[in-house]
Amino acid sequence: MGNRADEIRKRIAKRKKMGNSSPSEHSSYFLPTDEERYGMERQASFEGGPPPEGMHPLFKKETFMLKILGAGIMVLITAIMFKSPSPVFNEAKSYVTKTMDTEFQFAAISTWYEDQFGKPLALLPASDTDKESASTQSAEYVRPASGKVVENFKTNGQGIMLQTVLGEDVTAMKGGLIIFAGKRDELGNTVVIQHADQSESWYGNLESIDVKQYEKIEKGSLVGKVSSSSQDDATGEFYFAIKMGDEFIDPIQVMSFD
Repeated sequence: MGNRADEIRKRIAKRKKMGNSSPSEHSSYFLPTDEERYGMERQASFEGGPPPEGMHPLFKKETFMLKILGAGIMVLITAIMFKSPSPVFNEAKSYVTKTMDTEFQFAAISTWYEDQFGKPLALLPASDTDKESASTQSAEYVRPASGKVVENFKTNGQGIMLQTVLGEDVTAMKGGLIIFAGKRDELGNTVVIQHADQSESWYGNLESIDVKQYEKIEKGSLVGKVSSSSQDDATGEFYFAIKMGDEFIDPIQVMSFD
């Protein structure tokens, strides 16, 4: 290190001796180098050297990998939670289910995507029963099945019970996305459709379910079949409800039944 400093001092002294010479002749000698100014070589503009070629200077690989790892851990914890029979996770399971089934508006996002880009999201399977374009659909509701109201909205404050012919087809009152297809307490086989206006339609007490969860469905498409009623084997009954936001409304207010 000492030898390096001595060499720099000798260069400076040599240039001073040449001070009587013409400036134009030796102008280059009067421009001190960075090494002479600071006693060291110029450092790279980026600490640790410039960023690798093709990589954005603000991109941090470590942060990105940490986020990926965190997302993977969350997915793993959620999977373990739903597989575990322990009642400790019941509250957490209920919250996750409510968020995915109710709060996240799949149908609204799907409709927005189609309006912007002209085709459905690749992650959402299209219905095979009805290929009617969403742009040609009527905004009016259609009756899911012909029947007589045997239990009105005031009885339970959520939906109505309809009496129909045994095995009657139950169809979607409006296009949307199936956010639930399975068994629910007190409703048996149930299908819940989420619509683009953030409303939901519920179809319960079904003999069979002809749709799958997260399947896109069009207005008037088959949802399932009506179960036999408790009174006789010649008639059937099914449950129907409409939910707007967090509140259920009386279906009779928006459509008529026989």
